[in-house]
Amino acid sequence: MATNFAAIAFSDAVKVLQEKHGSRKSYERMEKFNIIDGLSENEMGFISNRDSFYLASIGVKNFPYIQHRGGPKGFVKVLDENTIGFIDFSGNKQYISVGNFATNTNVALIMMDYPARARLKIFARAEIVELKDNPELLNKLDLAEYQYRPERMILFHIEAYDWNCPQHITPRFTVDEIQIAFKPQLDFISKLEAENKILKDKLENAGLS
Repeated sequence: MATNFAAIAFSDAVKVLQEKHGSRKSYERMEKFNIIDGLSENEMGFISNRDSFYLASIGVKNFPYIQHRGGPKGFVKVLDENTIGFIDFSGNKQYISVGNFATNTNVALIMMDYPARARLKIFARAEIVELKDNPELLNKLDLAEYQYRPERMILFHIEAYDWNCPQHITPRFTVDEIQIAFKPQLDFISKLEAENKILKDKLENAGLS
């Protein structure tokens, strides 16, 4: 699959604005040469480490609907260089995104790595797969220890993708990321506390406390 994000994103109106604001020449080169044949290992690794993403679908009244989708890290699986997917778990039962897919399968995804200030944009076509229809796929997407009720599987057949610059992305960290970052300091404090207790006990036993 030849992937060119600009060919989808850069409408005539977009190009007029680029020309007006002086960025058209550089983006014109992007249109000609930024053709990538599917996801590379870099994108695959990035997607596999996400615990959430933002999904835009289009309703019959032509309004986009933006939804946050989340789960344990790695809940979105890379199936091949052109396809990613996940198990859709039961939520608030509005079914807006899934309902939109019934009339328009075109979607856009934004995947964020806030600590690294990285953002991957994806254009794709959504496909709903019922749980009973493809046990092999369900096994590939399964999250064995995630205690939520699955309703369906959703595949995204990737048409194009691009990386955003890190400008204006504020670094944010999850509780787990903070705990990992501070673990060496916490381990050191625990070690000092243990050593301090040993010294204190020795002093008490010697009658010097």
